[in-house]
Amino acid sequence: MKQIFRKYCAVTRIGAVVACAIAAPVLQASDASEPPQAQTLVSLEDYLRQAQIANPQLKAFERRYEAAMQRIPQVSALPDPMFQITSFVESVQTRTGPQENVLMLSQRIPWFGKLSSREAAASADAEALWYAYQSQHLMLARTVSLGFYEYGYTEEAIRLTRENRDLLRELEPVVEEKVRAGGEINALLRLKVEIGKIDDRLQSLTQKRVAQSAQLSELLALSETSLLAWPEWEAPKPVSLNGPALVQAIRASNPELQMLKRKVASAEARREIARLESYPDITLGINYIQIGDPEVNPTTPDAGNDPWGVTVAVNIPIWIGKYDAGKAEALANKRSSEHEYENRYNALRAELSASLALLADANRRLALYGEELLGLAEQAVENTRESYQNGRTGILELIDSERSLLDLQLLYWRAAADASQQRVVIQTLANHNM
Repeated sequence: MKQIFRKYCAVTRIGAVVACAIAAPVLQASDASEPPQAQTLVSLEDYLRQAQIANPQLKAFERRYEAAMQRIPQVSALPDPMFQITSFVESVQTRTGPQENVLMLSQRIPWFGKLSSREAAASADAEALWYAYQSQHLMLARTVSLGFYEYGYTEEAIRLTRENRDLLRELEPVVEEKVRAGGEINALLRLKVEIGKIDDRLQSLTQKRVAQSAQLSELLALSETSLLAWPEWEAPKPVSLNGPALVQAIRASNPELQMLKRKVASAEARREIARLESYPDITLGINYIQIGDPEVNPTTPDAGNDPWGVTVAVNIPIWIGKYDAGKAEALANKRSSEHEYENRYNALRAELSASLALLADANRRLALYGEELLGLAEQAVENTRESYQNGRTGILELIDSERSLLDLQLLYWRAAADASQQRVVIQTLANHNM
């Protein structure tokens, strides 16, 4: 198992921290008698390592593969030999003496190619489950990574929302002073309403964090009920991606497609098994007859000697309709597996195209907000604050300016999370590091 995992890791990746990047910790953990203690998880690598080590669903897939491997020696072995004893209640008198017992040992030998075809089918089934196990690795890493970046966005949303609320609260004494100096109380009321709305949004985000932390803890198989620490991440830098090369990588490396390929191979082997079923099996045997003391003709040559002989038997496959139906069934199953492979390939290719488009849009938004609009919004807030303190603008303009800045900051980090998530999706689809 470990040797196969290390071999597969030469081609399996999951982003900057891919399944194979954490292969060593996984293998070490499988050797340990005690599971590792949960520790503070902050980086994506920490999350992925913990998930690969502890997730029970992944362990279930591994056990299925191990069970399938044990199927191979079962189907490739010869049937059990038969040993038969016949004891005569009334002995049959022969020329050399009375027959007392007949001992027969026989071995059925399937027709040439039957055992090897069954072994090929079982091996293909086991390989399919191995790639299903690897596909589960990728899907688990994908789910954990998407949740990681969503959790990171929630952190930024809470931080920015809290900062915006605190800034507005700092304005309360200024507005109250203006009201005491004869200014309109309506400005203070609107400020308090805005602070209340932001407080409400902050409370919703806080509860959202609790839900996200619980979902991630389930994936990571953590027993603790406390909130996960905030993750460490940053906005990704744009990367240049080659769409046609990624499509080729899907065809060559995606473990789900590799699993379906093995299903096609298994169906082909079963088709060969169905063809060979119409050929007879051969049964070889040896008979040994125990002769009692000769009483009738004791002087007969070979009197009292136990005879033995060999037997050869074949079954007669005369029910042609049954075998033709088996062949047709196997052919239909093979074609079904081939269509399933092509359908899944088309679906993965379409998902890749959609993800590339979403990544391009996220990168565009990152550049728009990060390089252009955020700087303008921050300058606008400073100018509006100064104008309000000097009495040249009202509280509504200041609130709108603060709200616009917060919205742009949230949009920037939403784009950062989207870009990171789409990169994970692309990496898991192509099973290729970017």
